[in-house]
Amino acid sequence: MQACVHVVDDDASFRTAMERRLTKAGYEVATYASAEHLLDRFPSDSVLGCILLDVRMPGLSGPGLQEGLSELGSTLPIIFLTGHHDIATIVRTLKAGAEDFLTKPVSSDELLRAIERVLAQHERTRSLNMVRGHIGKLTPRERQVFELVIRGQTNKQMAVMLGAAQRTIRAHRQKVMEKMQVRSLAELVSLAERVGVLDAMSGT
Repeated sequence: MQACVHVVDDDASFRTAMERRLTKAGYEVATYASAEHLLDRFPSDSVLGCILLDVRMPGLSGPGLQEGLSELGSTLPIIFLTGHHDIATIVRTLKAGAEDFLTKPVSSDELLRAIERVLAQHERTRSLNMVRGHIGKLTPRERQVFELVIRGQTNKQMAVMLGAAQRTIRAHRQKVMEKMQVRSLAELVSLAERVGVLDAMSGT
C-alpha cells in the first residue's frame, strides 16, 4: 500500500509544487487549503501516512490543528514545514509530539529523508496498535493463559495454577495463538516484548 502524505498549507502554489514533488517520489498526496479542511476529511490512521503542516494559516493554526488531531486520537506523524518560525513555536510543537520542524524553502533530499523517517515511525506505531488490539480481544481466561505462556509456563503448570484440565489449557493456548495471529511461541513472546507486556508483568 502506498503511503499518503497530507499537505496542509494555505499557499496554493506551494501545495501544487509539493504535490508534484512528492508524487514524483512515489507517494500518494492529499492537499488541504486549511486546517479545517483536513479536519472535515479526517484522514484514517489505518493508512500509512504523515502530515506536512504549515504553522500560520487563516483560521485554525498549524499548532491548533496538531492539538485538535491529538484530542481526536490521531497517530499520524506531523512534520511542520514553514517559512515563519521561532524557538517558542518549535519547542511547543515538538513537545506536543511533532516529529520534525523544517524551514521553507526545504531541499527535496531533506524533505524526503524526514518523510521516510516519520513514515517508518508510523508503521511501527500501527504495528504496535494492531498487536494491542489483538490482546484486547482475548477473553479473561485467554489473557491469563497468554501471560503464563510468555512467562514460560508449561501446559501442565498452567493447568495446576488455573485449576483446569490440560486439554482445556491447550484449547485456550490455541485460541491465543489464533487471535494473536502467530504460529510459534517465539513470535508470541516477541510481540509481548514489543508492546511492553513483559515489562509490565515484571513490574507487578
